[in-house]
Amino acid sequence: MKKFFASCSCLILLLSLSGCSPGAVIDRFVSTEDSSVQETVQDKPRVYMDEIRGILQDFTGSQVTILSDKTLYTFDVSQASLECQGGMITGDEVSIIYEGQLEDSDTSNVKALKVVDEYHKKTDLEDRTIKGTVLDLTLNTITIKSEKGNTVMFPSAGTRQYYENGIKKGTPVYLHYKGKILSTDDTGYNANHLKVLSISDIDPLNVPKPTPTPAPEENAPKEQKLFCIVQNVSQNTLHTILEGTDTSLALDMTALPCYFPGGIAEGSHVSVIYTGEFNGTTLDGLTILGITGENPASEKDSRISFRITGSIIGSTSNTVTIQTYDNAMITFRTDQAQNASTGDLAIGCGVRITYNPAASAQTNIYSCLKIEDA
Repeated sequence: MKKFFASCSCLILLLSLSGCSPGAVIDRFVSTEDSSVQETVQDKPRVYMDEIRGILQDFTGSQVTILSDKTLYTFDVSQASLECQGGMITGDEVSIIYEGQLEDSDTSNVKALKVVDEYHKKTDLEDRTIKGTVLDLTLNTITIKSEKGNTVMFPSAGTRQYYENGIKKGTPVYLHYKGKILSTDDTGYNANHLKVLSISDIDPLNVPKPTPTPAPEENAPKEQKLFCIVQNVSQNTLHTILEGTDTSLALDMTALPCYFPGGIAEGSHVSVIYTGEFNGTTLDGLTILGITGENPASEKDSRISFRITGSIIGSTSNTVTIQTYDNAMITFRTDQAQNASTGDLAIGCGVRITYNPAASAQTNIYSCLKIEDA
C-alpha cells in the first residue's frame, strides 16, 4: 500500500511539472476498456484532417477545382487561405488541406483550410511561348489569334510589355507565360489563370539600353518630355491625362517604340518623348518619338499608383478576386492591404485596388496595397 501511495505522489508531481491536467493524461493513456472512459471518448467529436493533391483546373475566387487520379474535385475555399507561392495557375500541382472526410468526389461535408504548393511536385511549371497577331489590347488583357488559328484572351495586368515597332491590330507578338491553356466545352479557350511574364513584338525581349544623347546638330529639333497619367487603352490608343492638369491626351502607339516595365495600368505614369512646341492642350504640331512607362521595381510602395478597378466575384480568408470591365479575373492578396472600402469586400461590391506589379513578378496573386470603393 505504501508503494501505491508513493507511486501516486510521483504521478501527481510529474503532472504538476508538465503542466498537464490529470484528466488529460488519463484520457490519453487509460485503457478504453473501461465503459465510463469509452463514453467520454465517444462524446467528444473527432476531427479528421487530410490532404488531397491534384492539378489545378479552375479557380473562381471562392472555389477551386482540381484533377486528382482522373477525378474532378471542387472545393469551397471561401474560408481557406491561399498559400501558393506561384499563385493559382491552371496546370500547376497544388494540395488542399481540409477538415472532415471526403466521400468519393463529394466535397460538401469537408472544410478547406489551405491551398498550398504541392510539396512532392513532380514537375515545375515550364515557361511557354506562344506567337500570334493582336486582335485587341486593353488595360488588363490582350487577345491574339495564334499561329494555329485559335483566338485566346490572356491576362496582362502587371505584365512587362515592349513594342519596338508599335502596337496595333495585326501586330505579331510573342507571349511568355506559365500555366496551361484549357479548352472549354464551346470550343473556346480559358487562359484566365495563367501567369503571363512578358509580351513583345520581338523575341527575345531585349529593350535597348539608354545611350548618351549626342550633341544636337545645328537647328536640329530638341527632344523633350511630357509626363502623363494613364487612364485607359483601346487597341493602339493610350488615353492619358497630362500630369498636374485636366488635359486629356490620346497617344497613338501604332508606330512608336513603347515600353511598359510594369504593364499598362490605370493611374500609372508614362513619359512621352517628343519634338516640337507643345501648346499646352493638344498634340498638334508635335512629333511623338516614344512612350515609356514607370518602373515599379524602382519605386517605394508609398509612391506606387498602379490601379485595377472591378467588381468582387469571390474571396478567401486572405484574398479577393475581382472581374474587370474587360473581363479579366484578377486575384489580390489582402492580408497586408490598407482597406478603405465600405462594402466589407462583399461579392458584387465595386472596388479600386492599388498594387505593386514588381512584388508579383512570378505569381498571378498580386500584392495589394490599398482597397477603395470604385
